Amino acid sequence: MAERFYDVMESDPRAKDLLAIHPQPMTAIHQKFYEFLSGWFGGPQLFEEKYGHPRLRARHMPFTIDVKLRDQWLLCMYQVLDEQVDDELLKMQLRQRFTQLAHHMINTD
Repeated sequence: MAERFYDVMESDPRAKDLLAIHPQPMTAIHQKFYEFLSGWFGGPQLFEEKYGHPRLRARHMPFTIDVKLRDQWLLCMYQVLDEQVDDELLKMQLRQRFTQLAHHMINTD
């Protein structure tokens, strides 16, 4: 899921502003996102073991995140969910959780 998310971000021109705020190459970011998702989905707390509590909003404060970037992030994540999650109820629940998470990251008007 983490790998595909960044593949979508890199290939979909509608996510160009989101891609622009990510340092290149993004290999380390792929791994960190995988580790975060592992714990976020209830699996091993890989991210916390390496880096401490995610504190996502605080970690993203150096970046200006507005509604436009939130929507680009969700565009990528929704595509991943559509491609990888067959169960419609689970997909809806994940969309809700990811939407809440993305909205929480907004730090500017």
